[in-house]
Amino acid sequence: MAHRFQNIDRNTPLLLPPDLRDWVAQDDLVHFIIGAVERLPLSTFAVNRKGCGDAQYPPHAMLALLIYCYANGIFSSRRIERATHRDVAVRYLMANHHPDHDSICAFRRHNLEAIARAFVDVLELARELKLLKLGTVSLDGVHIKASAAKDQNVTYERAQQLRTQLRLDVDQLLAQAQQADTQEEDPQKLPQEIDRREKLLAKMEEACAQLEARAQARATQEKAEYEAKVAAREKRDSSCKGRKPVEPCSTPAPEERINLTDADAQLMRKSKSEGYTQSYNAQAVVDADGSQLIVGQRVSTSPGDQVELKPDLESIPATLGQPTAALADCGYVNRAAFEDVAQSHPNLDLHVSVQSEDAHAERRYDYRPPDKIKQPKKIIDPALMAMAQKLKTPEGRKKYRRRACTVEPVFGIIKAAMGFRQFLLRGLRKVTGEWTLVCLAYNFRRLHRLQTLA
Repeated sequence: MAHRFQNIDRNTPLLLPPDLRDWVAQDDLVHFIIGAVERLPLSTFAVNRKGCGDAQYPPHAMLALLIYCYANGIFSSRRIERATHRDVAVRYLMANHHPDHDSICAFRRHNLEAIARAFVDVLELARELKLLKLGTVSLDGVHIKASAAKDQNVTYERAQQLRTQLRLDVDQLLAQAQQADTQEEDPQKLPQEIDRREKLLAKMEEACAQLEARAQARATQEKAEYEAKVAAREKRDSSCKGRKPVEPCSTPAPEERINLTDADAQLMRKSKSEGYTQSYNAQAVVDADGSQLIVGQRVSTSPGDQVELKPDLESIPATLGQPTAALADCGYVNRAAFEDVAQSHPNLDLHVSVQSEDAHAERRYDYRPPDKIKQPKKIIDPALMAMAQKLKTPEGRKKYRRRACTVEPVFGIIKAAMGFRQFLLRGLRKVTGEWTLVCLAYNFRRLHRLQTLA
């Protein structure tokens, strides 16, 4: 019996242009994104209102392009530009227009406020659709690599040494260039070397200035606490012994370091096996009552989560209301943070594990003699003891058990399904905007999924 194959004729042109809507499935995410983004007000976007120059791409189309591409693991502006030619859904979204990568990158960089506003508008849309009802939330953070190499770090002491040496080198090269001019020699190589050294000198001066500004800001912030400790010490009996409070220093320590590529990124270590990476601490607050939407997000430069509890809760938009309960792991254990949250959110039911969950799991499957197993540090602080007792109750265990199955899958989808593992922008402000865009793309994926299941 003869084989039958479809006729693949690439030489016959199409008589009429096809309707791209016939090539995009009706349940594709692109339709949901287009409809939701069109509801956003135009006033939030940065556009050329003078009417001069070439015609602009519609802001709603550009934002929908970014959201759809981020939701499908396309983050680079060059790859997004390529997708407008190769991806049928992206081609339909842009109505067969192809913005270049410079336009895409500039739009993303100049519309961080519009992206932040869109994040809130989508959550309000979810509430209108009865898909979001703010109640219990789960908090967690993840280290995401910055667009900077860790070998670009330099200490304050080393930056000062290099700055002094580079100044001497520039002066010496200028003298050589002047001598070459008088002797009618070819001085072509000298200006290039001078320019290179001057750029390095400018980098070192900027690094030293930023480290000094950080130290000054830190000293100003700690001054009130220092004065309170001194006043309390003076009120006590002068004969009592105790360590004298250390006055805040307004100059950087010699070992304090900064990255020359991205000054805001920090060296962070998630585990001993992974080592140190130049990263940011991306925080997310997730609805734990069924929708698993990200209701609050922010980026921190702190390697740990001890000071992130209150700022994370404050990142939830005020228009959504206040959560009734919050769940967090042992990384957020901080007595001062508990007190601050109790004052700012008096009706919040807080559940924070005061001991590592990994340590519990290791001891569960450790068959060594009990005297050979390292026991966890005993809790003596009354506030932490109260929190530990709260989580030991049946109701506390049941509520806290929801944390791992609500916030952990969100980071898994962002890093594995969407493929976002490194920031493309630099600087805390721009990185925060990019993380907002990532969370916005995740929320669109999740809302589309919830509508499909409804």
